[in-house]
Amino acid sequence: MSTGDGGTGQKGGPGEKESGGRGPAEAGSAEQMPARTSPGSPRAILITTGVFTAVFLVFMIVGSAFFAPNPVLTFWMPAASALLTGPVYLLLIAKVPKHGPLAILGVVIGAIMFATGMYWGWAVSSALLGVVADIIAGLSRFRVKPLNLTAFVVYSLAPMGSYIMLWVDPDAYTAYLTGRGTERAYMDTMLDGRRLDAARHDPRDRGLRPRQRPGRHAPAAQAVRARWRHRLTAADDADA
Repeated sequence: MSTGDGGTGQKGGPGEKESGGRGPAEAGSAEQMPARTSPGSPRAILITTGVFTAVFLVFMIVGSAFFAPNPVLTFWMPAASALLTGPVYLLLIAKVPKHGPLAILGVVIGAIMFATGMYWGWAVSSALLGVVADIIAGLSRFRVKPLNLTAFVVYSLAPMGSYIMLWVDPDAYTAYLTGRGTERAYMDTMLDGRRLDAARHDPRDRGLRPRQRPGRHAPAAQAVRARWRHRLTAADDADA
């Protein structure tokens, strides 16, 4: 009996020492290991939003790289950019179906646009439409694809906060952008293109064929063409 008890004690003793020895070590290692961030925590949401915002910005730059430098094609820049940024925007909604990320993206993109010299109207509309898009997508708890797509389309109108001022107050628009580093020749070309487009789409000429349009509407377009001919002639004289 004593032998059995001793054997039992010998088997139990080391086992108790091993369990007792591992317990504090495991507790210490558990304390040293950083706590994992849960997917739904505010920290995880901010990280995910920051990553998608960075990717959105990169795709927006890539999509506008061909159109933005050209003062004539710059008006097509928002459409080209939306083709690339759309999937990123919708993936953000699917990844974080909560209020906040879309508004944060709009504010961050607007701040970057303002810091890089864009017209302030673009920054304001980006922030405001980001909030509006967040509300639209949130009407269905971010689960209905048509509403999510509508939210993106609404946010994609943010650049119009800049372009619309080209028609509302072209002088103030030009003065602001040239004051922030935009070349004067670039702005002049944009203004010439706007005037030529306005001359071609005169409301008084609706329903008339080009040959039937009254001659009093032609001088606007002719003045723009004459201005460009004068510039080309001056450039040739300077080269000569």
